[in-house]
Amino acid sequence: MSNVRVLKFGGTSVGSPERMRQVARLLSVDGQTKIVVLSALSGTTNSLVSIGESWKNLRATELNQQVETLYDHYLNFINELLSSQRDEGKAVIDKHFDQIKKLTAVSFNRSSNRELLAQGELMSTKLFHLYLKECSMKAMLIPALEVVSMDEDGEPDIELIDHRLNSILKANPDHSLFITQGYICRNHLGEIDNLKRGGSDYTASLLGAAIRAEAVEIWTDIDGMHNNDPRIVPNTYPIEALSFNEAAELAYFGAKILHPNTIWPAQKYNIPVKLLNTMAPKAKGTVVSSASEPGSIKAIAAKDGIIAIKIKSSRMLLAYGFMRKVFEIFEHFKVPIDMITTSEVAVSLTIDDDEHLGSLVEALKEYGEVAVDKNLSIVCIVGDLISEERGLVKNVFNEIGEQPIRMISYGGSRNNISILIPAASKAEVLLALNKGLFKQNEI
Repeated sequence: MSNVRVLKFGGTSVGSPERMRQVARLLSVDGQTKIVVLSALSGTTNSLVSIGESWKNLRATELNQQVETLYDHYLNFINELLSSQRDEGKAVIDKHFDQIKKLTAVSFNRSSNRELLAQGELMSTKLFHLYLKECSMKAMLIPALEVVSMDEDGEPDIELIDHRLNSILKANPDHSLFITQGYICRNHLGEIDNLKRGGSDYTASLLGAAIRAEAVEIWTDIDGMHNNDPRIVPNTYPIEALSFNEAAELAYFGAKILHPNTIWPAQKYNIPVKLLNTMAPKAKGTVVSSASEPGSIKAIAAKDGIIAIKIKSSRMLLAYGFMRKVFEIFEHFKVPIDMITTSEVAVSLTIDDDEHLGSLVEALKEYGEVAVDKNLSIVCIVGDLISEERGLVKNVFNEIGEQPIRMISYGGSRNNISILIPAASKAEVLLALNKGLFKQNEI
């Protein structure tokens, strides 16, 4: 089914009635078969997370106020978006807010909280479907909870997704437009679950891989992947082309436009991923594909919330099996490692999730003295074959100057050089590296 495109629209792309209308206009350009993946309206997931916190902490008055505020927002949204379908729109939000109230009326638990978080995507897709109906655009709503599943390891069940989605498409040959939810799925127990924040990108890539799509398009409010963080660095520019490996490095190390897991399903079947701007649909954006440009620095990204863990043990470090035992501890708690460096007496590594930090540290103390540093950031310089470019590391250190460096990772990948710095130094480091590594692009 290579003539099918998968288009994902993020929360800002459907965050207002006018933007939702713009999405509909983009879909009506041609008659090509499209699968449209929608996020929740912008701000909804944050509101649902806050409602969940109030529910968990038994703040009933605050919870009720938060629910009413969110309901009023949706009521205003449908009143502006819909006309002939307005009563149907109100029925949709009434149904889902009744469910929110039922969920939060009983004791908090993680499974019910995941169901709470799913309400945003369920509402956005149903309201968009009503708007398309109002515009006389024929579309079919595919419930993601009937298609996207995770296995016991929390990984997408690719074969099951393939079978379910292709069965639906083959059974509905008279439809060329399909709407579904991003982010939400079912776990191996059949419970409502999710692909974590930003997971709508991941949904789009998984569905694109399932049908061997012509392309997966990620539509946001920015015109492609930029060469640096535009919130900090002035005069950044969109990168026209990235390889799958380069895009994966940038997404993992902090580029907010793309969910880190988006790349591998598309890469597996060589499906181009296009990063496009809903507000400027004619802009080139960024195309991620198997093509590469050796020897060029493409971009710089930064990842916050990093924690460094140092295990010092002169007795154990060089002993056979020591590193295996350390890694087994992280595997046990399912905590991924970002960076790692070793010396004769110590090993330092970084993580970006502190949920199991206390337990990790206690387990690691069996093998040596453990120290923890917080409030760190990883800055990643990405390109193709840059680890083989002469003088690059020297240039990086020269540009950073006297800024403190906690760790450096070089040579582990042909596509990146990563440095660990205090979070307070991030802005200065990004600005300095931008000036030194992209001199030809200064304005």
